[in-house]
Amino acid sequence: MSVSTHASMKELQDLDTRIDEVRSRVEGFEEELADVAAPAEALVRETELLGNRLKDMRADERRLEAAADDKRARGKRLQERLNSIRNLREEAALRVEMDLVRRALEADEQEALSLLDGIRRAEDSLADLEARRKAAVEELEPRRQELLKEQEATRKELAKLQKTRGERADALGERERRLYESYRAGGRSVVVVSLTQDGACGFCFSVAPLQLQSEVRRGTSLIRCEACGVILAPPEPENGEE
Repeated sequence: MSVSTHASMKELQDLDTRIDEVRSRVEGFEEELADVAAPAEALVRETELLGNRLKDMRADERRLEAAADDKRARGKRLQERLNSIRNLREEAALRVEMDLVRRALEADEQEALSLLDGIRRAEDSLADLEARRKAAVEELEPRRQELLKEQEATRKELAKLQKTRGERADALGERERRLYESYRAGGRSVVVVSLTQDGACGFCFSVAPLQLQSEVRRGTSLIRCEACGVILAPPEPENGEE
C-alpha cells in the first residue's frame, strides 16, 4: 500500500463523479428532445384523430348513399306495381308504402347533405392541421438537430470517460478495487477524501484520533473515518510544499 494507491482511488472517484454528471446530461437530452418535439407531436395526434373521424364520416356517407339507392330502387318497383294495380284498396296501401319510402329517402338525403357539409369542414380543418404541423416541424427541426449533435458528442465523451475509468480501475490492486467498488455499489458517491491539515476528515470534518491521523499520514494502509466511514487519504500538500 502506498500514497499512490490513495491518489489512484481519488482519481477514480473524480472520474466516477464526472461520469455521473455526463450520464445525467445524456439522459437529459431525451427530455429536451421530447420538449422540442411536443408541439409537432400534439398536432400529429390531433391530425390522426381528425383523420380517423373523417374516415368514419366518409363511411357513413357511403352507408347513407347505399341506403338511399335501395330506397330509390324500392320506390321504382312500387311505382311499377302501382301502374298494374286495378284494385283501389291495394292501390291505397301501395301509395301509403310509397309515401313512407319517399319520406325515408328524403331523410337519408337530408342527413347525407349535412354529413357532406361536415366532411368538407373536416377536410378543411385537416388541411389546416397538416400545414401547421409542417410549419412546426420546419421551425423546430434546427433545434432538434442541434440537440442530437450535442447528445452524440456527450455520448462519445461518456464512452471515453468510461474507457479511462476502466483503465484506472484495472491499475488498482485487486483488494483496493473490490473495496472501492463495494463502496460505490452501496450508494456512496464519496469513497475517499484527504485528511485536512489539522487532522479532520475532509468529508464530515470530524477530527480523527491522533493515532489514526498518524496512520493515515503514513499512507501505508486504508484507514476509514470513524465518524462517516469514508477512506482517509493523506493530507493534500499546502501551497508551497512539495
